[in-house]
Amino acid sequence: MVLIAIICIFLRRRKQRKRRRQFESSQSDIPTKGDGKIDLPLFDVVTIAEATNNFSTSNKIGEGGFGPVFKGQLSTGQVIAVKRNSENSKQGLREFKNEVILFSKLQHRNLVKLLGGNKRNSLTWSIRFNIIVGIARGLLYLHRDSRLRIIHRDLKASNVLLDNEMNPKIADFGCATAFGGDQLSEKTKRVIGTYGYMSPEYVIDGLFSIKSDVFSFGVLVLEIVTGKRNREFRHSDHGLTLLGHAWKLWVEGRALELVDEQMEDLFPASEVVKCIQVGLLCVQHRPEDRPTMPLVLLALDSESAMLSQPEQPGFYTERSTIETQLPLDAKQCTVNEVSLTVLSGR
Repeated sequence: MVLIAIICIFLRRRKQRKRRRQFESSQSDIPTKGDGKIDLPLFDVVTIAEATNNFSTSNKIGEGGFGPVFKGQLSTGQVIAVKRNSENSKQGLREFKNEVILFSKLQHRNLVKLLGGNKRNSLTWSIRFNIIVGIARGLLYLHRDSRLRIIHRDLKASNVLLDNEMNPKIADFGCATAFGGDQLSEKTKRVIGTYGYMSPEYVIDGLFSIKSDVFSFGVLVLEIVTGKRNREFRHSDHGLTLLGHAWKLWVEGRALELVDEQMEDLFPASEVVKCIQVGLLCVQHRPEDRPTMPLVLLALDSESAMLSQPEQPGFYTERSTIETQLPLDAKQCTVNEVSLTVLSGR
């Protein structure tokens, strides 16, 4: 199955001229061919409306910061996913342009652009492990093997798409940043992302790097193993986050108690424990203590890989303590539900 991500902008008449001028001016930075056209396929509104049954609610598969997302099918039979910008969108032309620019440059089997839904109870351990490995490969491509070094900055479960073969696709590059040359990190006053997935140095100091994505990946790994959301995790015995709870059980030698109760009873315990260890190493408080994605993949692919013991993770304590450290922009970030979607052809 081939997927295409399409973004549509719909404007109200009273704002149409102003925003159209802004959009047209923003296109000057979008990659073009020699004839001046955008180096991506273009579709008119009529075609997209027909493909999505006029943006029918039955075709809606999710909702993100940009607006609703619809499943569709072109006359050729090709399955598409369409982002439709809403008036109340939390993302604007900057994020739209950023996504178009990066999408035109990136090609990888574990990259695409949208999501929604909930399929937790259908995920066996084998599927979950393949999802973890697939996300890791997608991040490795972004960090090392793509034409640009890309920092996603908003990696979370609701930005991972599962196709009909349950292969994961990293989605939504509206917040992504490209690093050039030997650049390894950057500092910003505009902290964007989703609370619960952002690394301590990014939330508190605005410093982001490939290790920021590694932290988000670690959160994802622990969520996939447990079937629980870090941001909504609560435990009757303590006030720790999911990261703190995982570390507590790890130190106590009870790591397998983290496994989702909805998962099948028989699973390779050593592989699960390895994933928990990798997840905890990725959410270490200091960036330099987290592994790079090549090391993560080596650990996941090899039975004999030697892993260090994780220390206390970042953001492991009560939420009230964490939230007092957040800058205003981070507290106002888009928060999406944790979800994994299966998108299949009709």
